Amino acid sequence: MYGTIGLLAAALGAVLVSTGQIGLAQGVLQIVAGVVVILLGVELLGLLPVSLTIGFAPARWLRQQFAGAAQKGLVRGAAIAGVVNGLMPCSMTMAMAVKATTAPSVAEGGLLLLAFGAGTLPSMLLASILFGKLGPKMRGYLQKGAGLFVIALGLSTLWQGISYFRVMHKLVL
Repeated sequence: MYGTIGLLAAALGAVLVSTGQIGLAQGVLQIVAGVVVILLGVELLGLLPVSLTIGFAPARWLRQQFAGAAQKGLVRGAAIAGVVNGLMPCSMTMAMAVKATTAPSVAEGGLLLLAFGAGTLPSMLLASILFGKLGPKMRGYLQKGAGLFVIALGLSTLWQGISYFRVMHKLVL
């Protein structure tokens, strides 16, 4: 599911920048993506008064599908749970989807989110086990670390966007 989200996000980015003058928009898109990712990181730190998380589908329906997946059998249930999990509202997934809109190609956007999903699998399994054993203070530290990581990703994207915009601005104008 993450790979599909990455492909769709990268395709959107490619459509926006594929025609002549709109090529300049890639820098603007990266700048906007960087700012959005930074805001998502600040939200993870708990420093925003409002929630920015937007789900890809209604969260209640997703939770029902996830809960009922185990009754569908081992393989089919795991597949359903995997797809539904990829659609659950998550600041980190949203941040990576926004980052995928600035990928150099649609395939690279899909691979970016596929790698993100594969990379989160071990950590999510480990987190499920460890979070039950860790106290709330340590869980808070881990969430703060995730927020700082997302902010760093956003700053990198923002810097890339500014650099690209400067180059394109000189070429187009």
